[in-house]
This record gives sequence, C-alpha cells and structure tokens, in this order.
Amino acid sequence: MDGKTVGTNAPAIDAEESGESWGSFALFVLKLALVVLIFRSFVFSPFSIPSQSMQPSLWNGDYLLAAKWPYGISKYSLPFEAPLISGRVFAGQPERGDVVIFKHPIDGTDYIKRVIGLPGDTFAMRNGLVVLNGEALPQTRLDDIVIPVSPNSGCSRDSALETTADGSEVCRYTRFRETLPSGKSYDVIDLEPSFVDTTAPRIVPEGRVLVLGDNRDASYDSRYPAEPDKGVGLVPQEKLVGRASLIMWSTDGSSEWLKPWTWISGARWDRIGDSL
Repeated sequence: MDGKTVGTNAPAIDAEESGESWGSFALFVLKLALVVLIFRSFVFSPFSIPSQSMQPSLWNGDYLLAAKWPYGISKYSLPFEAPLISGRVFAGQPERGDVVIFKHPIDGTDYIKRVIGLPGDTFAMRNGLVVLNGEALPQTRLDDIVIPVSPNSGCSRDSALETTADGSEVCRYTRFRETLPSGKSYDVIDLEPSFVDTTAPRIVPEGRVLVLGDNRDASYDSRYPAEPDKGVGLVPQEKLVGRASLIMWSTDGSSEWLKPWTWISGARWDRIGDSL
C-alpha cells in the first residue's frame, strides 16, 4: 500500500457545464414556443363549437382546426389580438360557401358562419329561401336528421324533441340540401317560419361579407343587425380570422377529466376527421 486512498471518485459536475446545459434547455423551450406561436398565428389554430347555429354541419362539442392564412394575416391572428399588424397582410377574399371564423363586429367574440354573399351581391330572403342576385338558391328536401340529446347538445327548438322507443331523447330536424351558383352544396335546417324568412333586398358593400348559419332557426347572423351577443350584420372582412377546415375532435359532453375512460365513451368517433 502506498498510502493513497483506494476507491473510485465520480467526476464533479462543472458549474459552467451545468449552466450551459440549462441554458440550452431554455433555448430549446423558447424555440419550441416560437414555433407553436407561429403555427397557431399563421397556419392552423384550434376552435371549439359552443352552439347549435351551424348544425347539421357542426355540432356543439366539435373541436376544429381553422386555416389562418386564406384571408390574410391581421392582429386577430395574433395572441391577445396584439396590435402589431395594421390592416390585413396578404389579404384574400373568401368564397361563397366557406365556413369562416370571425370576430363579432361589436363585442369581438368569435363567431362561425357560412359565407353566402360577397361584395356586389344582392341578397334577400323569400319565404325561407335565400335569394342571391335575383335567383333563389335551390333546396332539395332530404331525410330528417336525428341528433341525440346529450349534456352539451339539447334541441334548438322544443318542437324538435322526441323520445325514442328505448326511452332516449333525440332532436329531429327538417333538413334540406342548399346549392350555391358555383355548385357547392351543404345541408341546412329549417323547422318553422320566422320573421327573417322574408327580407328586403340589399347589396353587400365592398369590404364586407354576408354570412348565415346552417341552422336557420337558431342563428343570429347577417339577417339581423349587429348587436352584442346577437346578430352580426354584414361582417367586415378585416374581422375574418380563418377558414374552418377539419373536425379534429368531437364530444357529447359526458366525459370527465378525472375519468379517462369517459374520454373514449363520450367521443363522437364518426365525426372526427370530417372536412368542411
């Protein structure tokens, strides 16, 4: 023995190396957050459907991805509507039939409707039919659509509520297929007469779009004047946020965070992945 201590000694972690390691991790997190921010602001962003105004296309409890670039980039594309962009950059005009997300012209909340009228179009309602540039949009009667009543989906009208043979409750809606001049078609719901089923003709001015909900009896849209929590009037294109593209998740509202198995039982699997 030479008097030296026998054993193994683990090398001490250099404080400078430790600082570099934490610094690299922080830089990685910062870069990741930046990528997510750019993706959500300019590419795709998630939105949820909180109402029945777009049934049968979109149900309460649907979660969708919206493309952020088609109509241009504005402050509404940014988190907290940061006033870093003036107007719209790379502005684009929607097409008739697009399902668009936009800011309410008065209260600024997110709304989702279908674009029907573009600048220069003449719009009116006649006995429940959309009249675009003097021509009524054709409607074809389809089979009724039946939507189960669930924690997040009641009936938009009491008259639609039915009880099935097994005791469950459903909403039965009268459904039509409406077709635009371009040939694009989509399903709409119309149950009963309304005071906005017939309106005077009006021209959509430059820089605005006219939007309607697919559930015509349960939608505050361009048929109504812009008021907080109600109608939207003719929507300024600068308020457009994005174009609805894909349903990425749908739930009937019965799932609970603390019960993971209900995430599966509460999912509407047949709706997930539907494009708009």
